[in-house]
Amino acid sequence: MSIKIGILGYGNLGRGVECAVKQNSDMELAAVFTRRDPSSVKILTSSAKVCNVSELNDWKDKIDVVIICGGSATDLPVQTPELAKSFNVIDSFDTHARIPEHFANVDAAAKSGKNVAIISVGWDPGMFSLNRLYANCILPDGNDYTFWGKGVSQGHSDAIRRVEGVKNGKQYTIPVEAALEAVRNGENPELTTRQKHTRECFVVLEEGADAAKVEAEIKNMPNYFSDYDTTVHFISEEELERDHSGIPHGGFVLRSGKTGWNGENKHIIEYSLKLDSNPEFTSSVLCAYARAAYKLSKEGQSGCKTVFDIAPAYLSAQSGDELRAHLL
Repeated sequence: MSIKIGILGYGNLGRGVECAVKQNSDMELAAVFTRRDPSSVKILTSSAKVCNVSELNDWKDKIDVVIICGGSATDLPVQTPELAKSFNVIDSFDTHARIPEHFANVDAAAKSGKNVAIISVGWDPGMFSLNRLYANCILPDGNDYTFWGKGVSQGHSDAIRRVEGVKNGKQYTIPVEAALEAVRNGENPELTTRQKHTRECFVVLEEGADAAKVEAEIKNMPNYFSDYDTTVHFISEEELERDHSGIPHGGFVLRSGKTGWNGENKHIIEYSLKLDSNPEFTSSVLCAYARAAYKLSKEGQSGCKTVFDIAPAYLSAQSGDELRAHLL
């Protein structure tokens, strides 16, 4: 079995997916689709083709799963439901507040095309979501806490780059250390969004742009910055390249709970990630769920799903016998 993968979008995430496909022996990259001139896009996989996005429908019978690598702000709400009519698809939609709306749109499209779509795949939403769910089920009497960073958020960085007057930019999410330690100590603090994280933006302005206007638009952006203490630094393109070229990230999911007849015993569940490359790790998760979409499609399933709906065995290239023998 060789799962034929298509990649839509060849930025940081698309390049990461290409590398992840190489590490999965049951997958092969068929084609990369781009809005740019295909001749200007150089990929690493010699056997794969680079095509304009307008050619996607020509590949309907040559690709098993399309991994959509656009941004959550404007790309994925349009691209995922449109492509789900013709392909099995995976995306990493990460605007948490709009996931129910996105799910409904993609579900209708995927069912109309009898395809499988898995949305909001990555580490949060994604792996962190699963750990929140498992911990809630295990410790029903408890409290959830999620901390992100310190690291570069791809979605938030994409959002600031789309602000008028911004030439380039990076955004770091930073946990408030005192809040994290209070949770680890079992204090069960009640924390507002603002008390858990700060956000730090490094922005390169377009020539002639109004810095004050750009800063105000970033700080007041709903779903991204308005609920946080946000600092905006204006720097040169050279400084951004020198000091902020990496894309690290990570974070922590914790649940503090009690067991016993009177809640006399306390427990802390903690899951953490420390990532050198946010997009490459996200890409690796996307590929695992592409395998699941392929398997579900072969079973005749259709419609939209999230990580909550996928049994772990569907993510693995190993058989059930192998998983029971080596990982259980």
